[in-house]
Amino acid sequence: MTTEGKKAARVGIIVTSADKLGDHATGLWLEECATPYYIFSDEGCEVSILSPLGGAVPIDAGSLAGDFYTTEAKKFKEEDEKAWDTLQNSTKLDPATVVADFDALFFCGGHGTATDFISNGGEKTNPALAVEAMVAAKKLVGLVCHGPIVLAECTTTDGKPLMEGVLCTGFSNTEEVAVGLAEKVPYLLQSRLKEQGANYEKGNDWEAHAVRDKETNIITGQNPQSSEATARLLLSVLGE
Repeated sequence: MTTEGKKAARVGIIVTSADKLGDHATGLWLEECATPYYIFSDEGCEVSILSPLGGAVPIDAGSLAGDFYTTEAKKFKEEDEKAWDTLQNSTKLDPATVVADFDALFFCGGHGTATDFISNGGEKTNPALAVEAMVAAKKLVGLVCHGPIVLAECTTTDGKPLMEGVLCTGFSNTEEVAVGLAEKVPYLLQSRLKEQGANYEKGNDWEAHAVRDKETNIITGQNPQSSEATARLLLSVLGE
């Protein structure tokens, strides 16, 4: 997004590096990266792709099948050599530099995020630290589907859950049950966010639903069908 006299907005798309959730093969849900990538790029944004480990990014095979393999995803993988090369040579995420480097971050889903966006009781992950840094700096954070799982890992400077009182959405309990992975994920995202005091708002399963919390400028989308709406909502806020 550019205007006369202003630099292009810098958007970092954050994707998983994990190819497994326990014994379940997974990775990035490609459409959730491809669609925002083109929305941001087409509006003149400078777009980078980052991941916890850097380098090649695993793709969930389910996102390459049937109707899930959308026009944007197919273009990204099969027709756009620059985009695919950017994904497969992703930059390693450094939470210490995101505030200086980006105007907004956009966290994609795929069940790989349930492995490397969360701490499992250990030290906070770099995705979580990056969210905390951006929110503290009053910069934009967008997240879609399983991307919002990182929000459940974040705290404020006084140690409270970041999402307490925050309007949000994310992959719902009923959607997780429908895909057969409710027993595989470390926790149900909807339940965890509500436990932390978030104002979780559920739309219809498998329909686009995106919301913005105006206080924190955290923008979330519920499912893969929400990636376009979430990206466009983030763009609209960037343009304010």
